Amino acid sequence: MAFPCAMVRFTAVGLRYPSPTAPQGVEEGPEALADLTFTLPDGSFTWLLGASGAGKSSLLRLMHLAQLPTRGTLEVLGTTVRADRRAELPALRRRIGVVFQDFRLLPYLSAFDNVALPLRLAGRSESSARPDVTEILRWVGLAGKEASLPQQLSGGEQQRVAIARAVVTRPQLLVADEPTGNLDSHQARRLLALLTEMNRLGTTVVVATHSEELVANFPAPSLVLDAGRVVHHG
Repeated sequence: MAFPCAMVRFTAVGLRYPSPTAPQGVEEGPEALADLTFTLPDGSFTWLLGASGAGKSSLLRLMHLAQLPTRGTLEVLGTTVRADRRAELPALRRRIGVVFQDFRLLPYLSAFDNVALPLRLAGRSESSARPDVTEILRWVGLAGKEASLPQQLSGGEQQRVAIARAVVTRPQLLVADEPTGNLDSHQARRLLALLTEMNRLGTTVVVATHSEELVANFPAPSLVLDAGRVVHHG
């Protein structure tokens, strides 16, 4: 199957985080990511693999524009990401769904309101948003939990709320950092079925995982990192 264009393109990308303990005159620490060159086609599904500390979360931060590279060229959604064009980033971010490892749910909002939040921020009316939120909560197995606050939900249920929030806007690009870490094997397979269905409908999906079982059950191209460098792609 041929894909029409690149959704994500890295060309000789490097990333350094500021180091508060660096010697005077040295503003940055060692590179967390180095010489990353790869392309993810529009409409693709990619596993992001590697040991803890390999750089998976840093790479995802670049993909969803929470971080800008310190060198090289990064293109996301057909746009070259540049520090001198930061005004373009909010509009790009609204086209990207993110599933965080630590959920990042707002504790004072119900499951329904957490999921509805990105639609409301985008200006959708309540009458328009409600059916989409209700359907996506049903899709992730949380029908009947709409009024529950995050602290009233299990870790796995909170993860599913976070996933529903990420996909309710039908993003063009979806990145997920260990999305099955708090789910049992049944719910993990259900989640992956949801993500593969999103992919089938046209969303480009990138999933970081340590689960060999999931990768075996849902075969797809993989991007493997080791010590901040790509060691396999395909």
